[in-house]
Amino acid sequence: MSPSQLRRRAVPLALGAAAAALLATACSNGDDRPASPSPATSSSATAGGQSITMENFAFSPADLQVRPGEKITVVNKDSAAHTVTAAEGDTFDTGSIPGGKSGMFTAPAEAGEYAFVCTFHPNMTGTLIVR
Repeated sequence: MSPSQLRRRAVPLALGAAAAALLATACSNGDDRPASPSPATSSSATAGGQSITMENFAFSPADLQVRPGEKITVVNKDSAAHTVTAAEGDTFDTGSIPGGKSGMFTAPAEAGEYAFVCTFHPNMTGTLIVR
């Protein structure tokens, strides 16, 4: 094969490799650390305290009883981002949790019932019961 024929074959391969590298970079979040495993999910106590799972655009459990100041793990099993946000005031808010990711928040120090909602999907509601 002549050198010009080799160049004609090498250019498309080089362009394809460059495009693949750009695509991989564009899909990256810029964090080179490996993803950490998701925490265990259940409505009972876990190693990190209580947990709320967001799946099928619903909170599970919808009503969760916790202790004042307890850490609550939030696991998003949907593909859409969700939040766990106090319906009144700024008592707690996880911020946006992307699909497949998890977050955490701390229960209020004062006992009471705190309604919460997903700010992206207002039909997703629940109650945090602090005792």
